[in-house]
Amino acid sequence: MVVRSSRRDSGRWRAPVKPKPPPSLELATAESAAVEDEATFSRLGFFDLDLSGRSADGAEFAQCRFRGTDLSGARLEGARFADCLFESTNLANLRAEKSSMLRVRLSTARMTGVQWINGGVRDVTISDCRLDLSSWRFTDFSSVAFEGCNLTRADFQNADLRGARFTDCDLTGAQFSQATVTGTRFANCVLAGIGGVTSMAGAIVAQQDLAALSYTLAGALGIRIEDADGE
Repeated sequence: MVVRSSRRDSGRWRAPVKPKPPPSLELATAESAAVEDEATFSRLGFFDLDLSGRSADGAEFAQCRFRGTDLSGARLEGARFADCLFESTNLANLRAEKSSMLRVRLSTARMTGVQWINGGVRDVTISDCRLDLSSWRFTDFSSVAFEGCNLTRADFQNADLRGARFTDCDLTGAQFSQATVTGTRFANCVLAGIGGVTSMAGAIVAQQDLAALSYTLAGALGIRIEDADGE
């Protein structure tokens, strides 16, 4: 089940609701952590496991904790993560289509090349993660905070980012074509060379970030910038 965000009023943003951890966790093993179609995992600790390259449709994870686990190259379609924590996890090149995250926190995770396509992300905090070359096309964001992340050349084409906030993030070369960003907040971010800058109407940008964005916008509109001497 994909969590779709509701229509949001422009300029309004709510901090993500924190995950609800279970009172205790059972440690997952290589056998109990077999990721397969329609599998359900609840209150499990996935610690230092190699789950790379796994493939499954409709898997559900509830109140689970991932730490030091390798999920790189996995393919999860229609997956659902609720009340989960990811710490120092390798999610590089994970492909998740029509999948959702609800009340999830990801920290210090490697997420280079993640493809979270046509999904839903609600009440999620992503902090100090490497998200370069990640793709979030056609995904809806509601109460999502990106904090201190490397998002260089990330792809947000056709995403609904009205419920997202970016703080201390590097978004160099990120793509925002056809994205909805009314009320999306950018604070202390690197916005040099972003694509689809004309789709940034309605975004809220910190004053110190405006200079780089203005040069990108001028280039997109074909505006020539000269110095005071006309050079």
